[in-house]
Amino acid sequence: MSWTREQKNVTIAAYLGWTLDAFDFFLMVFILKDIASEFGTDVKTVAFGITLSLMMRPVGALIFGWLADKFGRRPTLMVNIACYSLLELLSGFSPNLTTLLVLRALFGIAMGGEWGVGGALTMETVPAKSRGIVSGLLQAGYPSGYLLASVVFGVLYQYIGWRGMFMVGVLPALLVLYVRAHVPESPAFKTLEKRARPGLLATLKKNVTLSIYAIVLMTAFNFFSHGSQDLYPTFLREQHHFDAHTVSLISIVLNIGAICGGLFFGFLSEKIGRKRAIFIAALIALPVLPVWAFSTTPVLLAVGAFLMQISVQGAWGVIPVHLNEISPDEIRATFPGLVYQLGNLFASVNAPLQAGLAEQHGNNYAMVMAVVIGIVAVVIAVLIPFSRERRGIDMTQSAKEVAAV
Repeated sequence: MSWTREQKNVTIAAYLGWTLDAFDFFLMVFILKDIASEFGTDVKTVAFGITLSLMMRPVGALIFGWLADKFGRRPTLMVNIACYSLLELLSGFSPNLTTLLVLRALFGIAMGGEWGVGGALTMETVPAKSRGIVSGLLQAGYPSGYLLASVVFGVLYQYIGWRGMFMVGVLPALLVLYVRAHVPESPAFKTLEKRARPGLLATLKKNVTLSIYAIVLMTAFNFFSHGSQDLYPTFLREQHHFDAHTVSLISIVLNIGAICGGLFFGFLSEKIGRKRAIFIAALIALPVLPVWAFSTTPVLLAVGAFLMQISVQGAWGVIPVHLNEISPDEIRATFPGLVYQLGNLFASVNAPLQAGLAEQHGNNYAMVMAVVIGIVAVVIAVLIPFSRERRGIDMTQSAKEVAAV
């Protein structure tokens, strides 16, 4: 099936929206040590800023998802991108740690909205047979953002310092102009727009079991992602004492693995089903664990990081399409983002938890990260068979049926 220009533009905008959102989030993971030094505190205290961003993301998913279900995906996406870009810029002007933490909490609200809104707009617009690979591409936006942050850290940090890193984060605001000029509204939203529909609470009430299951699943997924990524640069700097350049290079390799994993398993899910693709990807983490956590040379650590992220982001690559397909039509901009970000909320203890445990064991980040990832990979493999398989459903037709009721 051939793609229209509008479908291509929607996919580009949603991919870049999530890439630049993640870029703004990950800039902070490289500079925890520097912020701690300037404000006279420790890494664990500054890492609470990451926790705050993660904790506030469900609020953003709810607010921006509700706006997108009520007023449309396109205008909401533009407001959302503008908000997270501005808050990133303001973070660079923080006079003290308290101000920075407040701004990171507000950034979390803005960050929390983008994924659900961009995902709904894209999945409702692209051809059904292309959803798997597009899902992998959208989720690849997250490691793409991490990769971009790695490059900026490696190239610019020595010249602009930690404050300058945040200021670079205002650039995503330019994407708003692209969305305004080239991106149309979702066909499924247009179908539902002029018809009376059940509200958010009524729809969630009707789908309580699905909602609880999806939140538990996404909690495990967020431990999988954040447990393998957020403190990895700190692990390389504190435990192995690598310089900024080496940390940047390993992080780049890690994110190339993540992008490959997301695209491959997203594509594979179109052939073998969403659940089976997630199951296989999650279990790849287990044999990779020793190389990823316990290697001692930069080259072996890079190989381990590459393979681990094929597993982690391979499983994640199927999530945008899977959550959109199992979502109730009436709240497709809200449901996937909300369950994802509530999972983030429950997993938001990860960074300080891992940092605290590592410090108690003589900065042994390797052991702590390995235990978390080993457990979570098994949990995901056990949970995913209980999900529904709705590969290839017609979202516009499904919206028409809901609207006709």
